[in-house]
Amino acid sequence: MAKRELLLGDEAVALAALHSGISGAYAYPGTPSTELFEFIERQQKKYSVHAKWSANEKVAYEEALGMSYAGKRTIVSMKHVGLNVAADPFMNSGVTGVNGGMVVFIADDPGMHSSQNEQDSRYYAHFNLIPCLEPANQQEAYDMTRLGLELSEEHKVPVMIRVTTRLAHSRADVVTAEPKAQNGIKKVPRGGSFTLLPVNARQLYKKVTEKQPTLKKLAEDSPYNELVLEGKDNKVGIISTGIAHNYVREALGGTIDVPHLRISHYPVPMEKVRQLVDAVDEVRIVEEGAPYVEEMLRGIVAPAGKLIRGKLDGFLPRTGELTPTVVANAMELNPEKRWGATIDPLPKRPPALCPGCPHIDTYKAINEATSAYAQPTVTSDIGCYTLGFYPPLNAIETCVDMGASISMASGAVHAGLFPVLCTIGDSTFAHSGMTGLLGAVRENNNMVVMILDNGTVAMTGTQETMATGDELVNLVKGLGVHPEHVRLMDPLAKNHEASVQLIREEIEYEGLSVIISRRACIQMKRR
Repeated sequence: MAKRELLLGDEAVALAALHSGISGAYAYPGTPSTELFEFIERQQKKYSVHAKWSANEKVAYEEALGMSYAGKRTIVSMKHVGLNVAADPFMNSGVTGVNGGMVVFIADDPGMHSSQNEQDSRYYAHFNLIPCLEPANQQEAYDMTRLGLELSEEHKVPVMIRVTTRLAHSRADVVTAEPKAQNGIKKVPRGGSFTLLPVNARQLYKKVTEKQPTLKKLAEDSPYNELVLEGKDNKVGIISTGIAHNYVREALGGTIDVPHLRISHYPVPMEKVRQLVDAVDEVRIVEEGAPYVEEMLRGIVAPAGKLIRGKLDGFLPRTGELTPTVVANAMELNPEKRWGATIDPLPKRPPALCPGCPHIDTYKAINEATSAYAQPTVTSDIGCYTLGFYPPLNAIETCVDMGASISMASGAVHAGLFPVLCTIGDSTFAHSGMTGLLGAVRENNNMVVMILDNGTVAMTGTQETMATGDELVNLVKGLGVHPEHVRLMDPLAKNHEASVQLIREEIEYEGLSVIISRRACIQMKRR
């Protein structure tokens, strides 16, 4: 019997995956995708699924692909920049195809609420020639996930579900359906379909291209791609995608009374696009994220005699997150309903490390230890400790991507800088710092790697970390760092002078040092 539940967008996808008979879920935490896996993790015993955090997104994707290879359904989830980490298996899985249904859940973050960029994952789906479903609300998030697993299993392709922060982190009622049983094991027969030697890959890629007419027809016929050509006049037509469709409806008073096309199932339904363009003089394109559909419509030469409005001509802002207010102020279809700011801007409150955070004492020690040098360099990484960039600490200089701190420090050493230090968390080190350290060990680079071991993935909600405590120490030694220069530091105010002295000793050592600054996250201790 169908039930009604109040769910986050992330949770709606998670529950739909469980109800669709997945046997495993794989992920690495990253806002705004984290809640999906956490929901499944809480339900894993009830539904008898495997759910344990992976070391990074690439590993998560490969683990999910292995479950699909065995014939079982699965979901892998990550944020948009996590897909960069998983891009290698993601792109190659488009060639191998899948066996059991496999949904790839990607949460994009327009406005960069907690991210390094605003990339739009629809381009990845387009690049990989796979379907992408973009729900506009929590009910569609549930329904499209179930559809995605069905499409994936039927057509033997991974299917992307793309949401953005506003949908991922807002709640609404969702009507659920009856759960399905899990698949039994039905492994892919031997024969090379998952073995991408060139002789196999050439044939497999040919099959990928042969599937495209079918996948395009599915999008053209999809109920989630709705074309309405009737309207009060045919001067202006609107194309809206995903959650942006809601913003258009709200901006126009709840009803879109001009010709319009709503797109939520990709590939872009080009026949429906052509019908809309033929019917109007001007097309306004409203999409959350990059001007993906707009670029397709403009092409090299825009349709003759048609005005195309969107993000590329400044009709809508190219950066940041869309809101109903932004869309309404751009539309001007109902001038009497033109919106302005409804409240005074709130004073800015920059993020800060928690009172009692061990990183504060670590950075204070680094600042003092490096103060005697004319041009110290401190590269850093993704985590709570990135907040050491802000006053009053002003302790770090770089933060580019997961694991970059160690590799960038090595590059700085090669360039001739001294002293060079880097900071990286225990979870980020396990995620993608170890390979950078291997390179630094091989060359014995003159630098100090500081692993800030707070025992958890603190930034995304204190999830389990892969390597902490003595395990982390042994891991670092196992990677080849000289045991005498694997040092432990207890970052407490009372130990400040000792910490400063330890860091200075390792700066003056001509070679590679690793200092593990170990104290539990204050939030984890509280819980």
